[in-house]
Amino acid sequence: MAAYSVSKRMKELGIRVALGARRVQLMRAAVGRPVALLAAGSALGMVCGMLAARLMSQLVYEANPSDPLVLLGVVATMALLGCPDPGVLTVDCPTRLSFKHLICRSRVVRLRRGPVILKAMRFQTSLAVPIAVAALSLCVDARSFSQAAPSQSSSQSPSTVQNPTSQPSPSYISIDPLANVRYDNRFDVSLGMAYDHLKAGPNLLQGSNLGGLDLSASYWLTRRLALEGSGRGYLGTSGAAPNSFSINGPFIAQYLFAGGVEWLGPHNKHGALVAHVLGGGAYGQFEKDLRGHSPSVVGFYNNQIAPAVIMGGHFDLNRSPQWVFRITPDAVLTDYGINYGPNTKQIDINAAISVGVEYRFKKKR
Repeated sequence: MAAYSVSKRMKELGIRVALGARRVQLMRAAVGRPVALLAAGSALGMVCGMLAARLMSQLVYEANPSDPLVLLGVVATMALLGCPDPGVLTVDCPTRLSFKHLICRSRVVRLRRGPVILKAMRFQTSLAVPIAVAALSLCVDARSFSQAAPSQSSSQSPSTVQNPTSQPSPSYISIDPLANVRYDNRFDVSLGMAYDHLKAGPNLLQGSNLGGLDLSASYWLTRRLALEGSGRGYLGTSGAAPNSFSINGPFIAQYLFAGGVEWLGPHNKHGALVAHVLGGGAYGQFEKDLRGHSPSVVGFYNNQIAPAVIMGGHFDLNRSPQWVFRITPDAVLTDYGINYGPNTKQIDINAAISVGVEYRFKKKR
């Protein structure tokens, strides 16, 4: 770049020589701007390199981006590549001037705009490249020698010490977040998003898809046996029997409260299978959105409290000794009835599932 810049300023430099510019002034005019740009770029690069030192130390193992020897080597290399040799730019003073020709030491050049000639040689970048590579090699070799010196001294120490102790090499330490999973907690609580497929009437062909919450808690008597209580609420709409009142998709709800036993099955630090059988009651709200009509119009059950049984279990995936990702599939048995027409009761088996988290308290048995 410096050679190209000088080649474009040949006429200007010739005028400077004609006006009596000395060698130092000519060198300053030729390479002053490239040197200034090189210095500014090198300073900015060093600042950016120092700011990125933390990132580099994390990406490269045992790297020291702020090593002054390396930084100085890079600056020296850029200087060698960007600047010409001081002896490259030469000016031969004329030995005899005339109005027609200017005779120089090397050749005779016809005058064009004045009795002055400037002879500038091309910058020898081919010489600067090997010098730059050598400078970088010296920096790397010096750095390697400084790092290898302690190892050589340690390798020579066994000749003088009878019982040498070798320095342990750095190693990565793996941390297992599930190492402390013991299944020895006394209490646990779980909360999840719940789904229930409910049949809202004894003869309805269309079921209802309800959503809600599932809150459960357990008290462990032994390592495998526990008492569990569960409260669940489901809300949604249901299909209805054809009617003359244009009641379509009325709102219904079901609330379950049950308790029973829980058994810890196969388990390890990654997860566990838990089975439970719970018994209790269910409150079905089927008449809220019927506009005052009898549930017989749409074929629904009456609002009532009925016996309920929950059979199923948990699939637990441990995320830590306390936190667990839990999936709970269940079969829900309810015994709802109707009080219109022939009073009948019917046991329905509905599918339910909940997905949530469990927390195990630290208090141990």
